[in-house]
Amino acid sequence: MSEFVLNGGSFKHNGGTSVRLHTFCIPGSAEAKHDKTTSSHPVLIQVSRVCHSHFFFIATSCSSGATTSGASMIVALVEGRGLARGEIGMASLNLKCPELVLSQFADTGTYAKVITKIHILVPLEILMPDTATEKGKGTKLFNLITENFPGVAFTAIQRKYFNERKGLEYIQQLCAPEFGTVLMEVQAKYYCLASAAALLKYLEFIQNSVYAAKSLKVSFKGSEQTAMIDTASAMHLELVVNNRDHRSEHTLLGVLNHTKTPSGARRLRSNILEPLVDVDTINIRLDTIQELLQNEELFFGLKNVIGHFLDIDQLLSVLVQIPKQETVQVAEAKITHVIQLKHTLDLVPRLRMALKNCNTALLKAYSTSLEDNRFDMILEQIKTVINDDTTYLKGSLNMRTQKCYAVRPNVNEFLDIARRAYTEIVDDIAGLVNQMGERYGLPMRTSFSTARGFFIQMKLEGVILPAGKLPSEFIKVTKQKNNYGFTTADLMKMNDRCDEALREIFHMSYVVICQLLRTIHEHIHCLYKLSEAVSMLDMLLSLANACTLSDYVRPEFTDTLAIKQGRHPILERIVGQQPVSNNTYISEGSNFVILTGPNMSGKSTYLKQVALCQIMAQIGSFVPAEYASFRVADQIFTRIGVDDDFETNSSTFMLEMKEISYILHNVSDRSLIIIDELGRGTSAEEGIGICHSVCEFLLSLQAFTLFATHFLELCQLESLYPNVENQHMEVQHIRSGDTGAESVVYTYLLNRGCAEERHYGLRAAEMTALPSRIIQEAKEISIRVSQQLLANHYSDPETQMQRALYHLATRLLQAARNSRLDPDSLRMYLKGLRKQYEAELQVPQIYWRSP
Repeated sequence: MSEFVLNGGSFKHNGGTSVRLHTFCIPGSAEAKHDKTTSSHPVLIQVSRVCHSHFFFIATSCSSGATTSGASMIVALVEGRGLARGEIGMASLNLKCPELVLSQFADTGTYAKVITKIHILVPLEILMPDTATEKGKGTKLFNLITENFPGVAFTAIQRKYFNERKGLEYIQQLCAPEFGTVLMEVQAKYYCLASAAALLKYLEFIQNSVYAAKSLKVSFKGSEQTAMIDTASAMHLELVVNNRDHRSEHTLLGVLNHTKTPSGARRLRSNILEPLVDVDTINIRLDTIQELLQNEELFFGLKNVIGHFLDIDQLLSVLVQIPKQETVQVAEAKITHVIQLKHTLDLVPRLRMALKNCNTALLKAYSTSLEDNRFDMILEQIKTVINDDTTYLKGSLNMRTQKCYAVRPNVNEFLDIARRAYTEIVDDIAGLVNQMGERYGLPMRTSFSTARGFFIQMKLEGVILPAGKLPSEFIKVTKQKNNYGFTTADLMKMNDRCDEALREIFHMSYVVICQLLRTIHEHIHCLYKLSEAVSMLDMLLSLANACTLSDYVRPEFTDTLAIKQGRHPILERIVGQQPVSNNTYISEGSNFVILTGPNMSGKSTYLKQVALCQIMAQIGSFVPAEYASFRVADQIFTRIGVDDDFETNSSTFMLEMKEISYILHNVSDRSLIIIDELGRGTSAEEGIGICHSVCEFLLSLQAFTLFATHFLELCQLESLYPNVENQHMEVQHIRSGDTGAESVVYTYLLNRGCAEERHYGLRAAEMTALPSRIIQEAKEISIRVSQQLLANHYSDPETQMQRALYHLATRLLQAARNSRLDPDSLRMYLKGLRKQYEAELQVPQIYWRSP
């Protein structure tokens, strides 16, 4: 962390170099008002940037490869001190979306929730109090953030700007009336209010604009409303980024993303990283998707309308800001925004019509919200000033023309004169190009680009140039494929006149449009409802669309994870056909599955498949299976094989230990845990010991755990604990009739019991170019070691009876909770349970153990 020294002092960073600084104040602050001409006051904001002219340069040391391209989120956070340490207040605001999101929650010593939330937000900049740096030492939270987000700009703000009283005043002043209830939620949440105060003051400073009164959407989001998926798990499962190719769409987001609007895509991404935990909300979404799939007219009608919407969030963001300076660029931008607003409101009647005959609660709620007469009121006001046929078009010249003639004639006399002058200049440009084409006998045409203005283009096909080159009066010649682009001195002068006329048009249009915006400003907040409706409908249409491309089923929510013929959603997209499907069953009575099997048999793919299906179900999506039932998970953890990490100087084994430590510290009874290959980075004895102790810790919880391992010794846990179940990925051995050579066929099918395969690592080695002599010697040694270390172990009759009783009791309890069977069917099911119980009493269990 680099740090300012007051009033023209030095600024030292890691290289030891010093930079002379000028003191600056936040505009609008008490100090700035007191003295606007001198710099006699201390620096009000201590930032990790050097102020130069009107811009800042990042002065923190950060990895250039980790920069957040396209990020637009600013996050402010503060931690309580003393007894309140661990209580976190967070405020975030997207520069492209006028929604202030507040959070306050208690976190553990690892700050897992904070780090996960920041990863989901993908911030451009993080603000913290200057006291968090403690003069270069840094608090634990500060050090963790700078370590985890090396490419994000960090700004330290004086602690006094984290003021909860000022934060509450800001929210009372800026919060739109529709979201006023948030005041009841946050008035006692001092830390998130303090973060909001610092964030809003800082945004006012860097954007050189203020948010209009009663214009912001303010919401409070507690951490208990969504399931937590830590950053490592999101990466292992490839939820939003493919690990091999970051541009690839082979991710869960890529599979489900058929959205048509930027806000819909943002909502889908956010939901995948933070799935819902409220079953009622999930079922409402599932009802909606079911209706969309059953009603083609509704599905295609909505899809067609939603595709025409622009980014309403970004439009709202600029409409609610009041610029402090008026420039030509500001004027032109405001005209564009009003045209976009008219385009958006013109679509509302079409969206109402598409929702007219819907049946589900969510669609009816959105249909009702669109009946708000403020949409029509704003549109009518706009049409009194803006031409009816003005609309948003693609293409720079098309949009320039729309902006030029947006305001109705006879509204401003000087504007009409300026437009006539502009029209005459454009006509003169077209006439000049035609004259030159006739003079030289060349097929010239007028073109336009934002960078060059009007210029001349000419195709080379079948054209013979005089003396083999262009006439000398043509300047700034460019050649692209089969096209020449050029201009002339006269044309450049005409472009200058054209730009001057446009500046006049934009200035006078801006005056008219500012009056219009002042008129409609008090009603503009209804766009928040429209934005919410469009983004949610877009996401649900996207999830419904994914169902039409593959055979998905609606999930149920019970206390059991049961999937019949489940498939891996990303793998299904990659191969273009249905991959091998498998069943999954985890219940409270059998909540720990140990999975064994050879290398490349499909263990890791299966584990990820279960986790991905769980996430899909909790965002309200159908899942790739014939039947699916889930228990809502409050946290989803994964520990999947990794390599060394040079940046943190961690070996494979150290990374394993860090990840498993994180799981053990944060796991709850409602978690879903996926562990693949634990203990492989150390010796076999230590690996088995660590795995065994981790398993025993997790067995004391009600969490659902899938544990894949190559340590077959762990299979004996089934004889010790009744809630453990052994499963394995099956392989087949085929012997060639000609050569007698044996080959292994991977079925990718899951079966009960422990893997019977031995020395499958050697079989994998045989498939490589290793010399046969080395393979043969390795086989002989491994057989001798196995004979010394392994022996059959039979469970005693008493343990077997306890196990059978435990399974019977948990299945009866499950039936009592969830059964919807009629009396006859229930009687048959109970008879089946009795037969199953009797069978379990008589079958001897065989496991492998160390002597």
